[in-house]
Amino acid sequence: MPSSFFPVLLTVHIVLATALVLPSIALPFALRAGARSDGDSASAATRVLLALQSHGSVVIGLGLALTGAGLLITLGADLLARPWLVVALGIYAANLLLAFFVQRPNLRRLLLRTSGDDAIWRARARRQRHVSYTMAGLVGTIAFLMSTKPELW
Repeated sequence: MPSSFFPVLLTVHIVLATALVLPSIALPFALRAGARSDGDSASAATRVLLALQSHGSVVIGLGLALTGAGLLITLGADLLARPWLVVALGIYAANLLLAFFVQRPNLRRLLLRTSGDDAIWRARARRQRHVSYTMAGLVGTIAFLMSTKPELW
């Protein structure tokens, strides 16, 4: 049975989970708006997303792991009685893998802008936005599962 600090732990965990994937989802759209990585022309929001992406991932990931472990300890075997949560955790793990192994390296290449050809850069940016759409859809699926708590099995 969850303890009295469970709602606080869950809230912190959700905020950290969102902060960890938000840059990977939002940066391709921020770049589409004309922001570049040179710092001078990048908007404040883009600079924050870039800082989270490059410097905050380790700290946020550590906090996420600690709060996740706390949630698992608090829930214990009750986790298995919530199949929607098990599915949501699997989707979140897939989203993290997508962010870390696909989106993040490709964003780095996009930000470095090694090619002087704007058409090539725009095509790469469009591909990154499609990955972001997929990631946002996965986050939406998690939100749906958390809000409806369907009986899956």
